[in-house]
This record gives sequence, C-alpha cells and structure tokens, in this order.
Amino acid sequence: MAPSTATATLDLKAPDTPATQKAVSTPKKKTFVHHLIAGGAAGFVESSICHPLDTIKTRMQLRQAGGSTHGLFMTAFRIVQKESFPALYKGLTAVYMGIVPKMAVRFSSFEAYKSYLAGADGKVSPVGTFLAGLGSGVTEAVLVVTPAEVCKIRLQAQFHSMADPVQLANRKYRNVLQTAVVVAREEGIGALYKGVVPTVMRQGINQAVNFTTYQAVKTAWLERQQRKELLPWESMLFGGLSGGLGPLVNNPLDVVKTRLQKQRIVEGQLPKYRGIFQAIPVIVSEEGVLALWKGITPRLMRIMPGQAITFMTYEFVSRHMKSVEDAVGDLAKKTASIAR
Repeated sequence: MAPSTATATLDLKAPDTPATQKAVSTPKKKTFVHHLIAGGAAGFVESSICHPLDTIKTRMQLRQAGGSTHGLFMTAFRIVQKESFPALYKGLTAVYMGIVPKMAVRFSSFEAYKSYLAGADGKVSPVGTFLAGLGSGVTEAVLVVTPAEVCKIRLQAQFHSMADPVQLANRKYRNVLQTAVVVAREEGIGALYKGVVPTVMRQGINQAVNFTTYQAVKTAWLERQQRKELLPWESMLFGGLSGGLGPLVNNPLDVVKTRLQKQRIVEGQLPKYRGIFQAIPVIVSEEGVLALWKGITPRLMRIMPGQAITFMTYEFVSRHMKSVEDAVGDLAKKTASIAR
C-alpha cells in the first residue's frame, strides 16, 4: 500500500483557478509603440514596392470621356516614356509621411475596438471582428488617410518629366508639406478633407472585410495545423486573399474619391463633382457604368500583394519585437533577483 500512497501523494495537484489559467494563457497585450513600429515597418516596405501601381491606377481613374483609353501596361509605358521612370513614384513622400501613423492607427484601433467588443470570455465573434475592422478603417480615414491622399493625388496627377530640370522647377506641387500648404492657402483648409465621405466608406469596408477574412482564415488554419503562429508565406497568402475582396466591392467609391480630391476649388465656380451621390450619376451618364471600375486592375495588383507584404511584415516584426521584449523582461527579472 505504501507505493500506491506515495504515488497518490505525488499525483495530488491543486486545480487551476480561472485566474491562474488566464494568467498562463492570456498573452501580454501589445502596446501602441509595438503597433507603431511593426505597422510602420509594414507600411514602409509595402508602399516602397507597390507605389508605382497606385500612380498608374490614379492616372487611369482621372482619364475622362473623350480622352484616349489605355490599359495598365500602356499607361505605365506612357508615363515612363513622357515623364521618365521616377514619375511612377510621384506622391511617394506623401505616402511615407502618412503610412506610419496610418498603420499605427489601423492596428492599434483595431485591437482597441476588438477588446471593447469581446465577450466575457475574452473572445471576439466574427461580427465583432467585422465591426472592429470597420471602426479601424473609419478612424484611419479621418485622422490620416484623407489629407495624405489629397496631397498624394495632386502630386501624382501632375504631368511633368522627372528628368527635365525646367519642368521640375516649374511644377506647382513639389512635396507633401508644400502641397498641403498650397492646397490650404488656395482652397481653404477644408480642401484637405475633400472626398472624406467616400474615403471613410472605402477604408471602412476595406478594413472590415480585410481583418474579418484574415482573422477567420488565420484562426481556422492555426487550429488545423495545431500551431500558435503563422509562417511568413502563410501570412502573405492569407493577407493577399483578404486584401483582394474589398476593392471589388468599393472601387466606385475610390473612383469618386479620386475625382473629388483631384479637382481644384475655384471661387465663384461650381465644381463638377460635389459629393458621392452627385458624382456617381455624372460619371455614369458621361462615361458609362464601367467607368466606376476604372483602375480596378492596378488597384487589385497593388492591394493584394500590398496586403500580403503588410501582414507578413507586421507578423514578422511583431514576432521579433515580442522575442526582444520577453528577453528584456527575463533579464530585468534576473537582475532584480540578483540585486535582492
């Protein structure tokens, strides 16, 4: 009987309390600085690689009825031929200045909304994830995206050769800060928020679909693979697939947004496009319903790989930041124990 008694004694274990289980299973929440660095790195890499497709998309969307029509590759060829290769990167400074705060706002606000919408068990339903994504898209559109895109589109829409010093010297918009000042001085500070309604709707739909799809596929895949983290190629694949769904639905909003942000406000003149609900009928009546999907090819070619790169970079940087944070935490604990 002695051996069995000893065994029973060894097997006795205090049951885990809910608090203990939560302490063990709940990962430490990522800070705003964490989102700032990981999101900023993701945005920087994505925009550096994919920006030329955004320039091509903008030029295609600004082409109106009566103008010559060109596809993706011909538009790119004509930009390079007439304005030189660096012209494909017009407006990139505006993107860089907006991408770090945008990504920080996107990921941090998504996590904040998700925490608010979580149930008593800490889990978030698909509807909650959708609403958190919608909220993050609206937040980034108001705080960052709209004024940054007004400046970016003004820079992208300028027809001048990047290889001609005379044309460069005479261009109206030179960089993002100077563009913002010129627009505000000539058209009022409100001009930096042209197209805010379609931008809010576009970003909201994009991030709602984006985060919902990515989180659902990621969760299902990790459960099936019995792992806690995605591999880099998995983050790329799932990010690309989730990123491609939003543009198919909301491209008309992007076309209207681009037209509103491109046009200049002249005192005493009624602008051609005065809002989303007025602009859509005008575009359809003059150019046909398919004009609302102008630029969809370069937009998909930019957003799908862009989201693939964004999620892969974000997960990669976030994972390595967590490793560094854990190492620093362990070192601090060891130092404190030695000091005692």
